[in-house]
Amino acid sequence: MKKKYYKSDDLKKFKNITDWNPELGEKFFEYYNSVFKEGSLSVREKSLIALAVSHVVQCPYCIEAYTRDGLQKGIEKSEMMEAVHVGAAIRSGASLVHGVQMMNVYDKLSM
Repeated sequence: MKKKYYKSDDLKKFKNITDWNPELGEKFFEYYNSVFKEGSLSVREKSLIALAVSHVVQCPYCIEAYTRDGLQKGIEKSEMMEAVHVGAAIRSGASLVHGVQMMNVYDKLSM
């Protein structure tokens, strides 16, 4: 049986990042918690954004955390998957738009 690199239980240890540098850890959590408070965007909208971004940055801990968060906020699975597709579309578009760089170099060198 293969050992998993990402262990779901490690997510519970995230709060421990303050152990090795309390000042920066506390500043991070203060910022993080303020970002996810109700504001111009609802906490529900922020959860969906976080879920989509979690997939784009490919963080399994974040994917788990924001799937759970979304479920607690009543977000439907179809909404979650739509958010993931939005993230995937932006990520693939960002990759494809760099094709313009390739086209520019090709045109320059093939003259």
